[in-house]
Amino acid sequence: MEQLSTAWPVLLTAGGILILALAAIFTVRFFRNRSRRSEMDDMEGHEFEYFCADLLRDNGFTEVEVTRGSGDYGVDILAEKDGITYAVQCKCHTDPIGIRAVQEVYAGRDYYDRMVGVVMTNQYFTSAAVHAAEKLKILLWDRGYVEAMMEEKE
Repeated sequence: MEQLSTAWPVLLTAGGILILALAAIFTVRFFRNRSRRSEMDDMEGHEFEYFCADLLRDNGFTEVEVTRGSGDYGVDILAEKDGITYAVQCKCHTDPIGIRAVQEVYAGRDYYDRMVGVVMTNQYFTSAAVHAAEKLKILLWDRGYVEAMMEEKE
């Protein structure tokens, strides 16, 4: 019985250290992700378009051009990489991106005579948008993909 009573303080100390370590890890991850979020999420639409254009350049895209604001036929950025031409629709929102963005870039891809259509966002996509993108052969670059691009800058 005495051994058990002397083991409790050691177990409580070890458990406390483990809890503090886990709390520190989660705190670091929270603030790291929060700083990433604020970089993208605090931007206005046109500012986000230029952010995405710079990100594409940093990741090896060439001939990156931000289209004019209105009357852009659903395409915000024109770019090229490895001989493949892209039409990119940028969406900076607080909610998941729906099917409309997919439809817009689908039309814009053909209007600008581009090989690939992309919707690039700081969020994620609704299931309807994912389904439509599969059918229309549109690439969806969600928050995770954009964050990976931010980390992989050439």
